[in-house]
Formats: sequence, C-alpha cells, structure tokens
Amino acid sequence: MSLVSADLPHGALRTRHAGLAAIDLAVPNPRATVLLVPGLTGSKEDFSPMLAALAADGLRAVAIDQRGQYESPDSHDPDVFEIPALAQDLLAVAAELPGPVHLVGHSFGGLVAREAVLADPSPWRSLVLMGSGPGAIGGGRAEILHVVRPILEHGGLAAVVAAQDALSAADPTRIPLPARVEQFLRHRMLTGSALALAVMGEALLTAPDRVEDLRARSAQYGLPLLVVHGEHDDAWPPHVQKEMAARLGASYAVVEHARHSPAAEQPATTVRELLAFWSGLTG
Repeated sequence: MSLVSADLPHGALRTRHAGLAAIDLAVPNPRATVLLVPGLTGSKEDFSPMLAALAADGLRAVAIDQRGQYESPDSHDPDVFEIPALAQDLLAVAAELPGPVHLVGHSFGGLVAREAVLADPSPWRSLVLMGSGPGAIGGGRAEILHVVRPILEHGGLAAVVAAQDALSAADPTRIPLPARVEQFLRHRMLTGSALALAVMGEALLTAPDRVEDLRARSAQYGLPLLVVHGEHDDAWPPHVQKEMAARLGASYAVVEHARHSPAAEQPATTVRELLAFWSGLTG
C-alpha cells in the first residue's frame, strides 16, 4: 500500500532549489546528498517515506517536483517540459547542493535523470534508475497514456481525475487507500500542469533507447549505476529492467512486495537497497 501523503518526516522542510519545489531533509555534516526525481504523475512526496532513513545514515535527502508537477512552476512553453530541458533543471538543482550528489530517478524521472548524466556527468556520484526503462514505455501503461491524451485535451485535469475515479470504482481488485492519501493524490493531480502532463506523457511514449549511450558515458566517467525495481512492476516489466541492467553493466536489485513505486510501497526495503549500493562505492 502506498504511504504517500503530504506529511513530512521530522526536520524536513518545504523549500525550493533552482526554482523547483522541494522537500529537503538536511543533516549536520552530510557525507553526501541524494537528489530524488519523481515520475510522470508523481511528486516529491513519493519519496517522503524514505527521507528519515536516508538522513539517519548521514545523507542529505532532497526530493523535488519537476517543472509542471504539483508545486513547481508551470509554463505556457511546451519546450520546457521536454526531457532535455527537464535534465537541465536537474543540473541547476545539483549546482545548489553540496556534493557528492547521488541522483535517483523514478520511472519518467529516470529518463530525465539519465539525460542529465548524458548532458553533464560531473555533478553526480552515482545514478539510480528506479522502476525506469531503456526507452519508451509500452504495455498497459502506454495504452492508458493513449486513452488519457484526448481526455486531457478536451476536458483538462479534472476530466482525467474523473476517468481515474471511474476506472478505480470498476476495479474489483483495488484496495482502497486511506482517505487522507486519496485526498492528497487527487489534490496533487488537479494542482499540476495539464500541458506538462501532455508533453511528458508524449515523451514517455516516444523516448529512444539510450542504454548504450549511458553505458559509454558512465564508463568514461567511472559513474556507478544501479537499476532497482519492484518485484511486480507493471510499467516496464521486470525482465526488461533486468536486461537493461545487464546492458549497462549496472548493479541490480529487486524490491520484494512492491509494484511500480517501491519508494512509497516498501520504503524500508528500498532504502536498504540504495544504502547497500552506495556503501559499496569507493572514492
């Protein structure tokens, strides 16, 4: 079950970095910073269940809303929501944070994080692709995006939320979330940018496979990589992510009893996998 809500762990602050909304949990004399980047319909709160555990290990944890998501700025310019522009946003955030910076991208955020590394590897100590894939998403998630496109175009975010409600009500396997979580998720969706959702959704459907580019770039700069996903991920299938890890020469981990959002569904296990990866790095 998702633990996402507007609640923050003790000591975390709502702030901004490079103009983007952020949750920042700082610690005295951090040994590194972790920058956490959410997926298409997500937000910084997706990572909130992990922040205290990261801080307890001496890491400053910074989770952001990407441009057009939840509390980050909107724009009338569709170009600012394309992956290369979003990657430049991550580089701008990194410039404001103390290094070294471990970059973690979830789902669509993984595609953006990958682009930031390809654009400039120098700010990053490592890259974690969480529930992300080698290129365009497929399967049921792609079908949903194709269905959402005309609903969003003609009815806006409110129509998308109404369609989601109808699908949820018709799903006999759905496990209801706590009311305050449902309320937050609805508010988050309605607060975001319709243009951002449209542009990012199209990018998710058309992203090229850049695994070989990332492999070459990470090898050139000695950048460690981790691919981690939920055991029952229903976005990019687990075998696709496992194959991507092999192609990248990356470390690989599976979070048991999680689907597409391990940070929210199994935060303790997800943190253990991240810390195990980072603890094995040298230099």
